[in-house]
Amino acid sequence: MKIDDCMAYIHKTVWLGSKPGLSRTEELLRRMGNPEKKLKFIHVVGTNGKGSSCAMLSLILSRSGYRVGTFVSPYIVHFNERIQINGMPISDADLCDVVEFVKPHADAMEDSPTEFELITAVGFEYFTRKGCDIVVLEAGMGGALDSTNVIETPLVSLFTAIGLDHKDQLGATVEEIARTKAGILKKGTRAVFNGDEAAALPVLEEACQNLDIPLTVPDRSALQIGKSDLTGSTFDYKDRVGLRVGLSGMHQVQNAIAVIEVVEALRAQGWTVSEEALRYGLENVRWPARFEVLRSKPLVIFDGAHNLNGVGRLRENVERYFPGKKLVMLMGVMGDKDYNPMLDLMMPLCARLYTVKPNNPRALPAEQLAALGEARGVPSKAISLTQADVQGVIGKMAAEEVLLMMGSLYMYGDLVKLLD
Repeated sequence: MKIDDCMAYIHKTVWLGSKPGLSRTEELLRRMGNPEKKLKFIHVVGTNGKGSSCAMLSLILSRSGYRVGTFVSPYIVHFNERIQINGMPISDADLCDVVEFVKPHADAMEDSPTEFELITAVGFEYFTRKGCDIVVLEAGMGGALDSTNVIETPLVSLFTAIGLDHKDQLGATVEEIARTKAGILKKGTRAVFNGDEAAALPVLEEACQNLDIPLTVPDRSALQIGKSDLTGSTFDYKDRVGLRVGLSGMHQVQNAIAVIEVVEALRAQGWTVSEEALRYGLENVRWPARFEVLRSKPLVIFDGAHNLNGVGRLRENVERYFPGKKLVMLMGVMGDKDYNPMLDLMMPLCARLYTVKPNNPRALPAEQLAALGEARGVPSKAISLTQADVQGVIGKMAAEEVLLMMGSLYMYGDLVKLLD
């Protein structure tokens, strides 16, 4: 099987859709010999902050000498990014080999797996073949019925920020969504909760109490933030001083202290993670498309905030790093997102708005988004995702202006290419 055939099979229309339940994943893995049972996991769930937290944990653990598998979604530029070992995406050759192995098992199933379920199985098989010591496993959109939840008790369950997203599938309130995500908890794990959402905490506390699971909430009162700029932030936490996280934004400092608590939970279970590795991983972590500087003159930033929780954090960062300044914005969103509240948050900070339609069938037309910007009193124009249009926006900017590209992660790869 060549890579084009492999990708065509993965994206085969028979796998399309999102179907709740674990039975298909369980059957597929059973046919494959249950590779997931040979692995140890850190399970990461939440609405925002999962990818950054996974990247920090993976680098810390690999720096400590472990062979670390990382499973994330969605990918940013290349599909292979979804399945990594020690920061290196799966090669085309390995991906094809594993898909060739999984294919007859998936084809034999009467109730076909979804694409995400298929990819989950491919990841488990690859990590097992390569002898991973530990896997940092990011859940998809859900919790209890997410295909990653077929694993046995993880070492640690990390809950990042829990906000309103995928309401049709997960629930209409923060409490309902938290309850869905709490479905990953299994007796014997240890839990860490990193969210600001007061409504989510009692739900997680009750779920942990019912299963006799220790729950750690990072102590924000023990956090002191020092210098913070677009290259990252320095901070002290509890008895640790002079820490640095190499991702910009206050939320990344909060992600970092949650990661520290996960490391402490691993140490309590006998895992050796050096202090040097902890500091190295936080400082040297890289995670694209999250308040990322793409160009310095003029300053161009991309942030893949695509739900209200993420956009709220984006606004906080804009106000912190560019106080009193109105930005030029380029925005594209999916039509099934709560884009009106997002606009309400961001348009007061916007001098002029350019809108695009990301390359995805669910994308909101650029003209419709521009009309919503105009209705909020912001000069708005729909443009296309072409080099002429995007470079035209940049060419009209004054030297002191900042361009914030925000919204769907589906447009990140296209925009990066257009800036070259």
